[in-house]
Amino acid sequence: MILNKARPSSYPRLVADIGGTNARFGWIAGPGAGATQVRKLAVPDFPGPADAARAYLSELSVALGQAYQPPRQAAMAVATAVGDDRVAFTNSHWGFSRAALQAALGLDGLQVLNDFEALALALPHLRPEQLRAHGALPQARGTLAVIGPGTGLGVAGVVQTRHGWLALPGEGGHSTLAPGDDFESEVLRAVRRDFSHVSAERLLSGIGLPVLHRAVAGVLGQQIAEPWAAEQIMDRGLAGADEAASRSLDTFCTLLGSFAGNVALVLGARGGVYIGGGIVPRMEQRFFASAFRERFEAKGRLRGYLEAIPTALITDTLVALTGAAAAIEQQVG
Repeated sequence: MILNKARPSSYPRLVADIGGTNARFGWIAGPGAGATQVRKLAVPDFPGPADAARAYLSELSVALGQAYQPPRQAAMAVATAVGDDRVAFTNSHWGFSRAALQAALGLDGLQVLNDFEALALALPHLRPEQLRAHGALPQARGTLAVIGPGTGLGVAGVVQTRHGWLALPGEGGHSTLAPGDDFESEVLRAVRRDFSHVSAERLLSGIGLPVLHRAVAGVLGQQIAEPWAAEQIMDRGLAGADEAASRSLDTFCTLLGSFAGNVALVLGARGGVYIGGGIVPRMEQRFFASAFRERFEAKGRLRGYLEAIPTALITDTLVALTGAAAAIEQQVG
């Protein structure tokens, strides 16, 4: 749903990328401009997005002085499914009415879109310096896919049409995760003792990494009395200071590779599959040394199909703001 009413100018524009942990805000000053004045605010510090946006705009008005004008249009990329007027976040306490938020911020138009819909809209605009690829860089043509392990696990696609790029939002992160070898079968069997449905997000996310680590430790014969925090698993695993943590990161990469290959097949994403989110950039070297790409391609008779699809890591954490800006541009020009 898009709330919009005509007005002579649609600038300046407010863009936001709101996850379960952080909310990033940016400013589009005029035609052709990128997002500037980017600020990151902690979601737990505010009751809702209106309060966070007001705090950002208040700080911005001081920084810009007489050059500041209230935003006319806004787009907010949110880490949850988007349906009718009411938006409730999956992995945070925030919830809001889109109509009420537009009124509270005095906007002429407000778009609210899934954060991975915004990330998908940004894919055709990415520059080589914002990516690190397994070999050749993806090409902005045909169909592209993006998968993002962050607080949760986002999945989306974007299709090239004669009218421009069309985003394909969805909730693919909640599809059932499949093992790729005997070790992963044991890991998933251990997880199913606690969860009747093991989705990709259940293991391939910030909230899932402790679940994965505990299961891996159990398969290795270690007992974890209390779940480790994702940060601890990441730090100790990357340092090689704990066998279960290290094996968990390797398993994370192989499971992600298998899942990414599935997404590529489902969407026909021959233009490329991009990995976003905040987790993989933290272990960039480990990721590129892992069996991710081998598992991405390991689809039996369709190996050749997958071998031709490029994969790349998005190293710029602010690209969803580009997608939010593209969403406004598609709507109001």
